[in-house]
Amino acid sequence: MTNLNTPFMIGNVEIPNRTVLAPMAGVTNSAFRTIAKEMGAGLVVMEMISEKGLLYNNEKTLHMLHIDDNEAPVSIQLFGGDAEGLKRAANFIQNNTKTNIVDINMGCPVNKVVKNEAGAKWLKDPEKIYHIIKEVTSVLDIPLTVKMRTGWNSPELAVENALAAESAGVSALAMHGRTREQMYTGTVDLETLTKVATAITKIPFIANGDIRNIQDARQRIEEVGADAVMIGRTAMGNPYIFNQINHYLETGEILPDLSFDDKLNIAFEHLTRLTALKGEGIAVREFRGLAPHYLRGTAGAAKIRGAVARAESIQEVQDLFDQARTHAK
Repeated sequence: MTNLNTPFMIGNVEIPNRTVLAPMAGVTNSAFRTIAKEMGAGLVVMEMISEKGLLYNNEKTLHMLHIDDNEAPVSIQLFGGDAEGLKRAANFIQNNTKTNIVDINMGCPVNKVVKNEAGAKWLKDPEKIYHIIKEVTSVLDIPLTVKMRTGWNSPELAVENALAAESAGVSALAMHGRTREQMYTGTVDLETLTKVATAITKIPFIANGDIRNIQDARQRIEEVGADAVMIGRTAMGNPYIFNQINHYLETGEILPDLSFDDKLNIAFEHLTRLTALKGEGIAVREFRGLAPHYLRGTAGAAKIRGAVARAESIQEVQDLFDQARTHAK
């Protein structure tokens, strides 16, 4: 088998393999990004940052900008509806963080983002996409990328939007294979992703959406024509997916899934790093929503999930995980 997992370039930044951790609100802080990186992710993307939060020096927003030394290459994703604001925010990020890449969110479907003329709202107007990218790239020395969806309520502008971004100067483009209207329902539109991959010739194209296993990753690269795959929800309970995809693209061999015990070890490491980042109280509360992804599909998992959802301390979580290990044997 030909090695499909060679490095590729985003601008002047080398990405060591063809896997990318998708930005996910409330998930892809440095605690999880470092785990994904250690598990093989070639590029990790920070949860989206509000340009207004940055410009108003919002304490919570500024805290989100923390990047560990071993994360590179890493990208910070911005969202906003104002060209001037995004330009200033991108410049701030370039000068005040360790990021290698800035990304603009043109795909988030949630109402509170769209109502601010941000996220997927950009998909209605290719000219606006072109203008915003031209403005933001004018202040950046590091690469700018864009993540978008196939369209607002249909994919008719998908190719036009992608070409607008490419001609305006982005260094890579990621596309989630659903419209804004679909949110996260239905299946990804592989036909549109293939059309976009064919249309874009100067920059890497990164396919996102419903990449649940190594075969999906291979299909996006070999058949759709993507240069890389961006993985979100699948990685939440199984960051080992990056290692599995990398190994498969390099050798054609399928690595076995992690044991339940190994998954619990990763989950607890995630909580430990989250605690170092945010303190025990906040970390345990946030982990309540993350733990079910690690606990899925195991005997007695539902009962353990319910108990973890009420946990107040790291010790409680550790005790519950020990119980889960006992039940699984």
